[in-house]
Amino acid sequence: MKKKTFRNLHRDLGYFYIGLIISFAASGLMMNHRESWHPEKYTTETKAITVTLPEEHLINEKFAVDLGEKLGIDDKFRKHSIKKSSLKISYENHDVEIDMKTGQGEIVTFLKMPIISQTMKLHKNTSNFWIYYSDIFALSLIVIALTGTIMVKAGKFSFKERGWKLALAGIIFPLIFLFLLA
Repeated sequence: MKKKTFRNLHRDLGYFYIGLIISFAASGLMMNHRESWHPEKYTTETKAITVTLPEEHLINEKFAVDLGEKLGIDDKFRKHSIKKSSLKISYENHDVEIDMKTGQGEIVTFLKMPIISQTMKLHKNTSNFWIYYSDIFALSLIVIALTGTIMVKAGKFSFKERGWKLALAGIIFPLIFLFLLA
């Protein structure tokens, strides 16, 4: 293939996927920080509660669902967990957290952030259509990256002279983090 064909392919795939690239990048940034804030939702009300909890081994999904009903939560149950002596129950639009020792806690009511919550669902979607589309997108990103290496003609800014060093650094940098975090 000629360089012009690669340049055209690089350009056209870049144009076609610009929206997906930006939405994945933006939602990826937000997901990186989801432990310190909830980018998908915003709080509309926080209500303090005090409840009597049974022993930990008696707390199961049925207990969590029943407790939500007793607390007046009319919402779709998602999950429950006990971590660091705290019972956490998650619903579609509510979070409940209760200290296992004192029984004190809170109900947080929230709404989904328009656009942001939908964008973040792209990272979590498991439908067959989306998986195949994401696979095609991933392959297209590889094509965009590879065609980008040959777009600059020979010279001091070409891949052969300068680009390979930056590409190698771009490969090594995440590998260092993988080894440090392993």
